[in-house]
Amino acid sequence: MVLPYPAIDPVALEIGPIAIRWYALAYLAGILLGWRMAARLAAQRPGSRPTPEDFDDFLVWAVLGVVLGGRLGMVLFYQPSTYLADPIQIVQVWKGGMSFHGGCLGVLIAIWGFSWRRGFNPLRLGDIVATVAPVGLFFGRIANFINGELWGRPSDVSWAMIFPHDPMQVPRHPSQLYQAGLEGIALFVLMQWAVRHGDWRDRPGLLGGVFLIGYAMARIIGELFREPDSYLGFFSAGTTMGQLLSIPMLLIGVVLVVRANRRAPAQLA
Repeated sequence: MVLPYPAIDPVALEIGPIAIRWYALAYLAGILLGWRMAARLAAQRPGSRPTPEDFDDFLVWAVLGVVLGGRLGMVLFYQPSTYLADPIQIVQVWKGGMSFHGGCLGVLIAIWGFSWRRGFNPLRLGDIVATVAPVGLFFGRIANFINGELWGRPSDVSWAMIFPHDPMQVPRHPSQLYQAGLEGIALFVLMQWAVRHGDWRDRPGLLGGVFLIGYAMARIIGELFREPDSYLGFFSAGTTMGQLLSIPMLLIGVVLVVRANRRAPAQLA
């Protein structure tokens, strides 16, 4: 027994030659909601940086970091030979192909550059960005499910689905929904808990570290149910590219959390 895959048109709205896809709307919703939530969190500590106005200006930096980093991450980490053989495909972002790890690196560069120009600690900006990042991750995974892409491994669980673009047409884990739950909902709950129960405002880097650890763990677990990309397959010991790229995130997150907790708040200001 399998659950029927809900055939949702990837195109949400079509006006003449212009097609607006759910995938694009997911990115837009995640960025806009994250921006407003981040500005509200920044407003809870008047007189400190970053301010809500800083986040208004940072929005463009964040978008560029996500799009450019995500696309370049896809090119460099996943399909370098394909894109380098036909470089024009690199700019055809409307055809899909984004890497979270690349997007994360792009946003980190944007955070550092923006904070340097404004003259405040980039860890403070990164902490607030980390609290809202799961919102975008949730919408992105839902968009993957709507597109019927990045499906799971073959399975006989009662909620398995046959995805329309799957050449094997076998029941599979709806791993996109698993990842939406882990990387989106569960990670968001963890970040909100950390905001309410930690002295993060006096320990820059704490929330950023918690996010990196939480995402890395969620991604490593989620990859256990997700079919690896056909052009990469499995690596040694059955690992996947997503798991391998998450290991540095996990280690950096641990370093940030330990550093934030060991040093006195005055030293971190």
